[in-house]
Amino acid sequence: MDIQIEKNKGLQKRHVVYIVLGVAVALLLLWIFIPHASSQSVNANSLTFADVTYGEFNDYIRLNGQVKPISVVQISPEEGGIVREKVVDEGSYVKKGDVILRLSNSNLDLQILNAESELAEKQNLLRNTQVTMQQDKLNNETEKVQLEIDTKRKQRTYLQYKRLYDEKLISREEYLQAEEDYELASQQHKLVEERLVQDSIYRTIQMAQMEENLDNMRQNVLLIRERKNKLDVRAVIDGELGLLDVELGQNISAGQMVGQINDLSGVKIEAYIDEHYIDRVSNGLPAALDRQGSRFSLKVRKVYPEVRDGRFRTDLVFDGQMPDNVRIGQTYYIDMQLGEPTESVLVPKGTFFQATGGKWIFVVNEDGSRAYRREIRIGRQNPQCYEVLDGLEKGERVIISGYEGFKDKDVLILK
Repeated sequence: MDIQIEKNKGLQKRHVVYIVLGVAVALLLLWIFIPHASSQSVNANSLTFADVTYGEFNDYIRLNGQVKPISVVQISPEEGGIVREKVVDEGSYVKKGDVILRLSNSNLDLQILNAESELAEKQNLLRNTQVTMQQDKLNNETEKVQLEIDTKRKQRTYLQYKRLYDEKLISREEYLQAEEDYELASQQHKLVEERLVQDSIYRTIQMAQMEENLDNMRQNVLLIRERKNKLDVRAVIDGELGLLDVELGQNISAGQMVGQINDLSGVKIEAYIDEHYIDRVSNGLPAALDRQGSRFSLKVRKVYPEVRDGRFRTDLVFDGQMPDNVRIGQTYYIDMQLGEPTESVLVPKGTFFQATGGKWIFVVNEDGSRAYRREIRIGRQNPQCYEVLDGLEKGERVIISGYEGFKDKDVLILK
C-alpha cells in the first residue's frame, strides 16, 4: 500500500517574525553587555560629579601678590674709587644725606693739585700782565704829554715866523719849514691819541678775557673739589637700605649700581597675571584681599606691557585702609575684579578643562548609568566655576574630573 508523503511548505510568516525578533534581542543584549568601540566602562567612584546650576557669575581672578616698597632708588656713586669704609649696614634705616659709603680716589686728588697749581700760575700771569699794561699806559701818556708840548712850541714858532714873514723879515723857506714842522707835530699828536684809544680798548678786552679765563679756572677747581666731596656716597631719600653689594677695597666705577634704598613711605603689591587677561587689566581696576579677618580694597596702579613666560606684571596699591604690620616680602592672595556680576549657567571648576579646552563635557543620564559626550561653549571663568554659554542646562549632572583615560570616547558606562 502506497504511503502519501506530505509536501514541505517551507517557513511560514510567523516563523520569520520570531527569527527577526530573536536576532534583534540578541543584538540588543550584545550592545548592552559588550561595550562598543566609542564607549568605555568606568568606575563611578573614581570620578568627580557636579551639578549644573544657574546663578550669579562673579568675574574675578585670584592672584598671588608680594609686598614691595612703593619705590626703589638705586645707589650709584657719581665718582669712582676704592671702597674705604662702609658706614651703614644692609637693613638699616637711613635719612636723606646720610653717608653710606666712603671712597678714595688718588687720581682725583692729583687732578685737584694740578688744577690749583694751574690756577695759581694763571693768577700770577694775570697780575704780571696787569703791571705790564699799566706801565705801557703810563709810557703812552708820557709820550702824549711830550707831543702836546712839542706841538704847542712848534705852533708858537710857526705863528712868530708868520708875522716875521708878513713883515718881510725872514725868507719864505724859513716860514714854510716852521709851518710844516707845526703840521707834522699836530698829525703826530693826533696819531698818538688814536693809538692810545685803541690801546685802551685792546687792554680792556684782553683784561676781560683773562679775568673770564681766570673765573673759569676757579669754577673748575671748585667743581673738582665738589667731585672729591662726592666720594662720600649719600642717601638721596629717607628709607631702608635694602641692598649694599660692595666690599672694602673694591674698586667701583662711576654710575655702577652698588645697592638700593627702599622707600618706606608706602607699599605696593606686585603680582603676575596670565597673558590671557592682558586686554582686560587696566589702571584703576579694583581688587581685594582678606587679612586679619577683614577685607581690604586695592586698585591697579600700573600695568607693565611686557610679557615674559606667558605672564605680565602689575602693581597694586591699597585703596584706603591697609592691614597692620605689613612687611616687605609678604605674600597675599588677591581677588581682582574684571567685570560686573551676571546671571549665567555655571559649572564648578574641574580638571576636565585641561583635556577638552572647554569645548565638550560628559553629561550623566537620568538614571546615572551612563555619561554622554556633549559639545558645549564656555565663556569666562573664575577660581570657582566656569560660565557656560551654550550646551548645558540647569539641573544636569556632569563629570568634572580629568578625562585623560577616555577623552576619545563618546559614552562612559558607569559602574
